[in-house]
Amino acid sequence: MPEQLPRPDWRKMVVTAVLFVISILFLLPFLWMLATSFKIEKDVFVYPIQWIPKQWNAITNYKEVWFGDYPFYVYYLNSIKIGIITTLISCATASLAAYGFSKVRFKASKFLFVIVLATYMVPNQAILVPQFILYRNIGLFDSHFGLIIIGSFSVLGTFMLRQFFMGIHQEYIESAKIDGAGHLRTFWSIAMPLVKPAIATYAILRFIWTWNDYQNPLIFLRTDKLYTIPLAMQKFTSMSGEFYSLIMAAAVSAIVPLLVVFIIGQKSVIEGIALGGVKG
Repeated sequence: MPEQLPRPDWRKMVVTAVLFVISILFLLPFLWMLATSFKIEKDVFVYPIQWIPKQWNAITNYKEVWFGDYPFYVYYLNSIKIGIITTLISCATASLAAYGFSKVRFKASKFLFVIVLATYMVPNQAILVPQFILYRNIGLFDSHFGLIIIGSFSVLGTFMLRQFFMGIHQEYIESAKIDGAGHLRTFWSIAMPLVKPAIATYAILRFIWTWNDYQNPLIFLRTDKLYTIPLAMQKFTSMSGEFYSLIMAAAVSAIVPLLVVFIIGQKSVIEGIALGGVKG
């Protein structure tokens, strides 16, 4: 008898089709923004929407954004510098603290961890004034170093990574101790490789949070040449409010690094989520 073909799973096909339609709906605003950044100004609000511009003006629009009166390349360099340095320091401090709270046994460790978590309940807005006064008095006001310090220590990152470190079998730590390894060697050679996807996930999130941060640069920066992308976007929008093609070109430029970071790190994000679901 001829082999019977497997029956199609209609439920799976319907779910896939629905998710495909929803994904298209989520992509439409981005596609409109991208198409608008290529248009001349008079075609921006033409109805029906021109998804493919009839008259292209991409080079002029992006040249004005990147090298015009408010050059985006300066703000890009500022945001990239702050984002990368903050992410590296934050990953180091959060992973070390998480390892200490999960694998180093000492008195009052749980009590100290509760205190650390309690600080996360204090809204950032509640400490802005004393933080502003402190930064002004110690010379960190209106500097990139001040912004880097603010983002380099994360309670959420410590809590998140601690949960992953707790999933490491204690036998690994005890074996390293028997072989004469100290905590730093154990952390670097054994614990870190096991939770690498989780650290990569946090690094991606930390970079995105730093790149999109508007409040701290607004409060702690005054010099135009030190501005980050969010401040530059606000200033550019206020100065080019009638030119939506330029605003969309600036918006596309602002989100491209986030897309690149996520595309490069999406595998690590998936592995981190899978690692979080495996215990024992």
